Amino acid sequence: MSLDVSPELLAQAEAGEVDEAAFVDTVRLSLPYAYDMIAGLTTALAAGSAPFADNTEPPASEAERGQLLRALSSDAIRTSLERHFDVRLAFQNCHRVAVFRPADARSAAFRDFTSVRSQLLNQSPELRDC
Repeated sequence: MSLDVSPELLAQAEAGEVDEAAFVDTVRLSLPYAYDMIAGLTTALAAGSAPFADNTEPPASEAERGQLLRALSSDAIRTSLERHFDVRLAFQNCHRVAVFRPADARSAAFRDFTSVRSQLLNQSPELRDC
């Protein structure tokens, strides 16, 4: 299971309306490694003038890797985190995550980061099973 959903949030979902802030808090508590990584990258992006901030360090454990994969492979989680942090997320592999300012989602830097070429250049034997 990806998220530890409270009975209250589940009741909201069953009723049809979900408080997105409560959902993001559930993500924060359930997937702390992924949430903290995106929060840290968002802070780094805001502090600098680079077009994006990214992580290049592999997770320390398979549990952390799993959190990151679950957060970024779910459209609902990813887009909620994007709205919460006011960023555009880009994801190359089991650890290379980048945050862009929403206005830069059509920039050359974003197109390059998300290109087939960059995906191929970011591969290594160590990453083949991630």
